[in-house]
Amino acid sequence: MKQSISSCFPHTRMRRWRQTAWSRSLVRETTLLPSDLIYPLFVIEGQNQISAVTHMPGVNRYSIDLLIQEVKQCYDLGIRTVALFPSVDSRKKSQNCEEAWNKDNLVCRAVKAVKDAVPEMGVMLDVALDPYNSDGHDGYLRNGVIDNDRTNEALVKQSLVQCQAGADILGPSDMMDGRISFIRKALEENGFHDTLLMAYAAKYASVFYGPFRNAVQSDQSLTGDKKTYQMDIANSDEAMREIALDLQEGADAVIVKPGTFYLDICYRASITFNCPIFAYQVSGEYAMLRYGIDNGLYPEMETTLESLLSFKRAGCRGVLTYFAKQAAEYLEHHPTGENRGSIR
Repeated sequence: MKQSISSCFPHTRMRRWRQTAWSRSLVRETTLLPSDLIYPLFVIEGQNQISAVTHMPGVNRYSIDLLIQEVKQCYDLGIRTVALFPSVDSRKKSQNCEEAWNKDNLVCRAVKAVKDAVPEMGVMLDVALDPYNSDGHDGYLRNGVIDNDRTNEALVKQSLVQCQAGADILGPSDMMDGRISFIRKALEENGFHDTLLMAYAAKYASVFYGPFRNAVQSDQSLTGDKKTYQMDIANSDEAMREIALDLQEGADAVIVKPGTFYLDICYRASITFNCPIFAYQVSGEYAMLRYGIDNGLYPEMETTLESLLSFKRAGCRGVLTYFAKQAAEYLEHHPTGENRGSIR
């Protein structure tokens, strides 16, 4: 237990440590490194193809050949993990979602290419049916109701082909009950003992996923909403139960999603559970900040770093963020994260 020290002005002047860059750096409580960042990347079919994501300025979809170039640049900047998300042709979507466990599907080919080109880059893949589901949902829809247990069976098949393709981390983001237990059991039985499960354990039914759904082209087919399986935005205790269950079922780490508006959940999880906690700064949060930056309301790098440090300060080990590359580029030249702008 830390000792409480009673002192007051002028013996204590809190500004003493703030006078210079070196002194601020010396007592800085929270640090941000490029290796703390997981960079989400969208992949499309074709060769030499790049497609801008309409509602996320600066974010693109890449064909696999161009994706490799982007991953190499990220690795050179110190980013050590990327998360790949496929934008699947509508002709390959179905109510059965069988493209999700096609060994030669887009994301499986992408992860193989990335691991061949940059073997030391960690690759995370999403485990959910929404990119492949003609209904746009993360699970099977039967008579307007999500079939939890049948969905879990499909998620196991999806997980196994992703492991076979070379994925280092699986990120089940579907929020089906029991899916971590099903997936972990299958991984153990099939020899994938060292594959990490980073569970989206506290994923809220947020309005801030819209730009992402546009990026993976699941928004056009989505019927209804996802409130029967994603969490109620008003609940905090429920998030702790969800996290506890996923850890008991075999998750190695958990993700809170969205991040910015759920820092209380990040902090509470970090002091409750002895496991790595991550946050996802989601597409809508990125777009909101990007709008302010692009319209001159906020300075770019100060805004980016302040937003990312908030996650670390709340106890997160790392952050999935679309700002990862530009933050890493800045940190390459300013390793302390100190902005040397004018006095404000």
